[in-house]
Amino acid sequence: MQAGRHPHDDAAGDVVRWAAFSCLLVPVVLVVYGTSFGGAAVATLGLTAVTAACRVLLRHSEKVERTAARVLAEERFPGAHRGRHSRGGAGTHRGCHGSGVISPHD
Repeated sequence: MQAGRHPHDDAAGDVVRWAAFSCLLVPVVLVVYGTSFGGAAVATLGLTAVTAACRVLLRHSEKVERTAARVLAEERFPGAHRGRHSRGGAGTHRGCHGSGVISPHD
């Protein structure tokens, strides 16, 4: 868990944890109700594959959402500081003293 985040903030993680729990519970229930060990093993492999694919898709979706939020924030606040090495706007290039003349270094 990342610093500053609460356990209830990670909805995707909750879904993945419940899915992993189900991957363990379903084969036990299948065996108890008469399914063969082989059938339960196949069900476990299938559930595990689906859970892994869903986890990848959820994490990708979270990255896309964060990127979209960052782009939206930059559109709303164009003069905001964007990072250590970002350039703020016109006239902020290194060595530019605002004379209006373009030097070979610009």
